Amino acid sequence: MTENTTIRWEQDDTGVVTLVLDDPGRPVNTMNAAFIDSLDAVVERLEGSGDTLRGVIVASAKDTFFAGGDLRDLRAVTPETADRSFEAGMRVKRALRRLETLGVPVVAALNGTALGGGYEIALACHHRVLLDRPTARVGLPEVTFGLLPGGGGVTRTVRMFGIAAALQKVLLEGRQYAPAPALDAGLVDEIAADQTELLTRARAFIDAHPESAQPWDRPGHRIPGGIPSHPKFAANLPAFPANLRKQTNGAPYPAPRNILAAAVEGAQVDIDTAFVIEARYLTDLLTGQTSKNMIQAFFYDLRAVDAGANRPQNLPSRTVTKVAVLGAGMMGAGIAYSCARAGIDVVLKDVTPQAAAKGKAYSEKLCARAVAKGRTSREKADALLARITPTADAQDLAGCDAVVEAVFEDPVLKAEVLGEAESVVAPDALLCSNTSTLPITSLAGAVSRPKDFIGLHFFSPVDKMRLVEIVKGERTGDEALARAFDLVRQINKTPIVVNDSRGFFTSRVIGRFIDEGVALVGEGYDPATVEQAAAQAGYPAKVLSLMDELTLTLPRRIRNETRRAVEEAGGTWTAHPAEAVVDRMVDEFGRPGRSGGAGFYEYDEEGRRTRLWPGLREHFADPGLRESDLTELKERMLFVEALDSVRCLEEGVLVSVADANIGSLLGIGFPGWTGGVLQYVNGYEGGLPGFVDRARELAERYGERFTPPALLLHKAERGETFTDD
Repeated sequence: MTENTTIRWEQDDTGVVTLVLDDPGRPVNTMNAAFIDSLDAVVERLEGSGDTLRGVIVASAKDTFFAGGDLRDLRAVTPETADRSFEAGMRVKRALRRLETLGVPVVAALNGTALGGGYEIALACHHRVLLDRPTARVGLPEVTFGLLPGGGGVTRTVRMFGIAAALQKVLLEGRQYAPAPALDAGLVDEIAADQTELLTRARAFIDAHPESAQPWDRPGHRIPGGIPSHPKFAANLPAFPANLRKQTNGAPYPAPRNILAAAVEGAQVDIDTAFVIEARYLTDLLTGQTSKNMIQAFFYDLRAVDAGANRPQNLPSRTVTKVAVLGAGMMGAGIAYSCARAGIDVVLKDVTPQAAAKGKAYSEKLCARAVAKGRTSREKADALLARITPTADAQDLAGCDAVVEAVFEDPVLKAEVLGEAESVVAPDALLCSNTSTLPITSLAGAVSRPKDFIGLHFFSPVDKMRLVEIVKGERTGDEALARAFDLVRQINKTPIVVNDSRGFFTSRVIGRFIDEGVALVGEGYDPATVEQAAAQAGYPAKVLSLMDELTLTLPRRIRNETRRAVEEAGGTWTAHPAEAVVDRMVDEFGRPGRSGGAGFYEYDEEGRRTRLWPGLREHFADPGLRESDLTELKERMLFVEALDSVRCLEEGVLVSVADANIGSLLGIGFPGWTGGVLQYVNGYEGGLPGFVDRARELAERYGERFTPPALLLHKAERGETFTDD
């Protein structure tokens, strides 16, 4: 073997060869060109070993088994290089096929995470043993990057589990399985407690199965659940695309569609032909824009954000040991749970013991549910709950090294509770306010140490929402920013950093989406069409239903406060077309949203949404607009958010492109296929110049809110894109 091989050959005196995956130039193993060359070489050597070969163990020298495909290579594929990409994928498939048909047992000794291409290598083995590490994960997450498995993953999981089970368990959701669930689901065959046991179990399989073959290579094998040519299966086949469309709401996600097609078509042919079908569908995705958008966002941008690209680099990390959460309502209760789950002691304070206890009850409910579903043990749940101390006594906050205020959005109330807490907690405690709209700089007047005061904007429900928007006020110090970043990472959430402004980034931009949807109703578009446009654009929450959840009175109150601030600063307020609709809904029709039992939708006695309020059509709809251009409606929603995000970057509210993309995806539901608000601009047909041309068309028709900002025009003219590089 050559010096630069990515696979080491180790052979013992019993005839067992261990292939050690170890790329010398990378911290992790990836399916790059060097690996493909190495794989071809070792498989050829294995085939030439003859009777001296008794079995093969595929292992890894890295902390993870194998990280999958090299996303830099995949993102770079173009229509012009599609043939080379197709052939590279076929080389991998052919080599792994040769590996699994050697006639001797081949075992994957998974010492850590095996995702994507890593798990596809394991699938080409006859037996899979996984080391029981808390961080270990297996699965095929390619769909989350707008791709499908390219190393035989679709073909082999279909033959292993059946079409329906493979789609549901492995392919369409991109689920990553921890060791125990992976064993239960059949993705691995055994779990080992340590490295020694891992190799012992691998060798035991080789000893017990001297002549091994894949199930699909044995005579009489049938794909579990049948194939499309079977009448019973064929009768249910139309349900597959129908369910897929229901899951995506018609949004432009080509990867699930291609995965479904590859699974169904590949099940009807021999395995080698199925590999070709799979490769063609992958190449189609690689040459499209959606995969490039999703790779940029969900790998590169997310990695940059989580790694602390905008954290002050010259300050040491600090760990919070005891946090004071002020306010035990929905947000405070969720923050308390998230902190306790991360091992932090929490003092949950409210005005009465009963209110504080009610806040802790939220954690009790979540823990009970987790225990019932087997996601945690009763002992771990009890330990989590023991870390939360509900109280109404401010003296109980003594010793807390961080404060998170989460009371109602009232500056006077926030000032009161922050001032009370600051006098009791540790002298250098980090002081945070969970606010979605109120300027942090003005709230800082309530504390004596404004340099230690910062905004932490959590999203509801806190236990599920991954994003936290860190808001730096004018007087916030770098140390406070670093400590806030460390706290957010400590509780396993993703932090973006923004500068102070009314509405910051996320609340400001999502408001543009909501306003545009409501304005469409005011223009006479059928409300069901408006909701359908939002769904087909890829928004997880339809715009009118989202407005109902927020309540119509909250945006109106924020609007009035913003208007007052603009006018007090000497500016002129420009009314948005949505304002008249909201005012009529609240004042004329008495429909303030879901919390009031009536909004754009109707609700039953238990608060469940039933249907759109028929009065919308009666009072707002224009019958002449029934035949609507959904593309136009979708782009109005997408463009109005993207354009205001550019303004946020231009104004210095946003400090990085990655924060913009990740904040929009994880915080405010901007469609995942776009790669985020600024990547949507980058990837628009025709690039930035094409986006500018379309924005100008929309501005001419609908108003100045669609006018391209100067920063966008500057970049378009210079042939640039929005990037942090």
